[in-house]
Formats: sequence, C-alpha cells, structure tokens
Amino acid sequence: MVNLLLPIISGALFSGAFAPFALWWLAPISLALHIFSLSKSDRPFLNSFLFASAFNAIALQWTNIFVGSIPWIILFCGQAALFIPLGLVKKYGVGFYPLIFLILEQVRSLFPFGGFGWLRLAYSQADAPYSQLAAIGGASALSALVLTIAFALYSLFNSRFNLLPLLPLALLLIPIDVKSVGEIRAVMVQGNVPRLGLDFNDRATQVFFNHVQETNKALALDENVDFILWPENAVDVDPFTNTKVREVLDTFSQPLIIGAVIRQDGELLNTSILWQKSGQEIYVKQHLTPFGEYIPLRSIASKISKYVESVEDFSAGNSSKAFTLNGAKIAPIICYELIDDALVARAASNSQLLVVQTNSATFGKSPQNAQQLAITRIRAIEYGRDILSVSTTGVSAFIDHRGKIQMQTKPYQSAHLFVKPALMDGQTPRDKAGDWALVGSLIWLLICVRANSHTRRYRR
Repeated sequence: MVNLLLPIISGALFSGAFAPFALWWLAPISLALHIFSLSKSDRPFLNSFLFASAFNAIALQWTNIFVGSIPWIILFCGQAALFIPLGLVKKYGVGFYPLIFLILEQVRSLFPFGGFGWLRLAYSQADAPYSQLAAIGGASALSALVLTIAFALYSLFNSRFNLLPLLPLALLLIPIDVKSVGEIRAVMVQGNVPRLGLDFNDRATQVFFNHVQETNKALALDENVDFILWPENAVDVDPFTNTKVREVLDTFSQPLIIGAVIRQDGELLNTSILWQKSGQEIYVKQHLTPFGEYIPLRSIASKISKYVESVEDFSAGNSSKAFTLNGAKIAPIICYELIDDALVARAASNSQLLVVQTNSATFGKSPQNAQQLAITRIRAIEYGRDILSVSTTGVSAFIDHRGKIQMQTKPYQSAHLFVKPALMDGQTPRDKAGDWALVGSLIWLLICVRANSHTRRYRR
C-alpha cells in the first residue's frame, strides 16, 4: 500500500508547484520523493503512471469546468501514460531519472496533435532564484536544473550527495546580451465578457462594445499612447463584414492591435489585426488548439462530448508576423501558441516586443490564466523580451524581460493598464543556441548519469 501511496502523494505535491499554489520549491522536493518511491517500488511503471495521474489530474482540473469530466479524465490519463517510461529507472538506475524525465517532457511538447507542453517543469519556476537560467539554456535547461536538484536531494538522503549536478548554476554568471533601445507607450484593455463559459460571446458585439467602453474610459484619462492592445476574441464579430463594428474601430485615432475571428475565402481564422484607418495588417494564428479550434478524430470525439458538433474547424496560418508602429517591431502571439518553442522563437527574433493575446473566459474562475501567466514569464526570460499579456477577463499583465510582473489587473472585471514596455534588442544565449539548448541539456544530464554510475561503482 505504501508503494502505491508514495507516487500519488509525490504527484499531488508536484502539482502544488504550479498555480494556483505556485510553490516553486515543491517541484524538486516532490520529484526527489518520486525518485525515492521508484527506487523502492516493485511495479515501477504503475508507480510512474500513478505519480503522473495525480499530478495532471490536479493541475489540469480546470479543463473540466464547462465540458464535463470525461474529456478531463482522457486528458490527464493520456498525459500520465506518457510518463510511464520513467519506470525504466528501476532497471537502469535512478541516476537516469532526470534524463528520461526531460526526454519525455520534450516528447509531450510535440506529441500528440502538436504536443501539450502546458505543464513543463520549467513553467513552475518563474519565482525560483535561478529562473534566469532560462535565458541561457531555455525552458529545457531550467527543467534540467530542477531535475538535478531533485536528484541531489534524493542522494543527500541516501548519504551520496555530490555537487556535480548543481554546476549549471554557474551558468547564471554568463552575461545576457540584450538591451533596451527605447520604449513605447500602450494601453492594455481588458473589457470583460457578459458571462464566463463556452458561450462567453453568444450576444453578438457585446464583448466588442465592452472593450470599446473600457478603451474610451482609458483614453479619457490619457490619450497619449502609441497603440491600444485588445485580447483574443475581443472583436466577437468579423470587423471586415460588419459595417457598424468597422466604423467604430475607425473612430480611434490611435492604432489598435485587436484579436478577432474572421472569415476569408470560406475559412475561419483566429487573428491578430493591426487596425489603422489607413489600412490593416493581419496575423493568422498558426498553432491551433486541438479540440478547441479544431477537432482531431472528430468521429470518435463526437461520441465523448456533446460540444464537438458545435465546433467549426479553424484554418491555421503559415507565417509569423511583426507589426511596425513608430519604428517599433511588435510580434503577436495568440494564446495556445505560447507553448510552441519554435513559434515563440521566431516571433522574438523578428521583434522588439511581444504581445500575447488570450481569452480566459472559456475556463471560468480557474487556475488556467495564472498557469498561462507563469508560462509567459518564462518566455520573457528565455527570449529577453518584455511581454504584454492581455486577456478578455483577466488577469492581464505587463511582464519585463526578466520575467517580473510590473503591473497586472484584477481578474473577472473590466480594467485597463497604461504601460511603457522597453523595446529590446539583441539575443539571449538561449535564442542564439536554438535547438542546441535542448541538446546541451540532454548531454549534461547524460554526463550526470555517467558520473553517478562511476560513483556507485567506486563505493561498491
């Protein structure tokens, strides 16, 4: 019984490292406990599944709020199944735990349906004192560091502690070659929605006019801004076909970056639009949300959820975009795209400021938005860019290039923020390294495995 309880307890503790609790230090402690439980288990694969089931079920509980329990159960069980190979450490030695864990984390970020890297270990570490390591080696290096700390804790309790796994902390001494080349003044508008849930915008133009009203309220206080930023789905009807909406947008003398769903050539598109009287530029979301913006395996999914038939598949864009305003290059990222490493890297390399437009209304009063904000903070560190993260119903926040929240709104209400983000130039070491950042992390963990094996042989 103890062998079955320990992985469940360690998985539950691991979930506490993520929002709503966001206790970053629970990550290495809970993983050390899981390593211990695996070392004592005679059913290591079941152990790994139980650990991951407890972790994912708690951390992803927000996914069942409006669609029911069955999709949530399928999601957390499917994610848990991808943790099962951790059981291999029983055969090859617990020293392999960090390496296997990081490999599996990367697999989950890519598979299935483009991956679901929402709960990467690194994303629980925004408040950790070593979070700046993400600027050196990315999210992968930050995850690797936490894993080696966990293994060091496990080794300490087994009287085998050594400092080798902690050497990556020295990388924090590497200078980060990014700098501010100016600033831009913006107003972020969180217009709120009539009600939370999947039907947040079933009253046509209501969400739109909420954002218009809050924008006018802000501009009445100070209209000296370079642009106005609205979230994903803030324009809840197509502004190119709805004359009234288009006319209202044209009343603003300042440029707007808005989130809107439009239809072009019969295709449904989730877009970020730079709207100016002189014309518009459009970015089309590239990484669509599976089972949210398109339905894989539709014939099977329709038997699981009654909401499937109401989802029309969106079409994905095929290129990144940076809007230019007063000489500043601003790249939009739409919600789910935030967990796509390659997409965020392209957006950062082509811009001086990132704007993340999201809609949290569909997940109610849940930890979803707080978890996304933590991901955004790590992305800001990784790529050395200030980020403006704006949501329909909060929390919206201004995050600087070191991952610190400078300003934020209260959730579930109309609000606005006047912000002056820096325009950043240059690349972080992680940005320069590209995919080699992941390779370097894996090589380091392999070195730790070899060193642990030699240490074990020596002591024997």
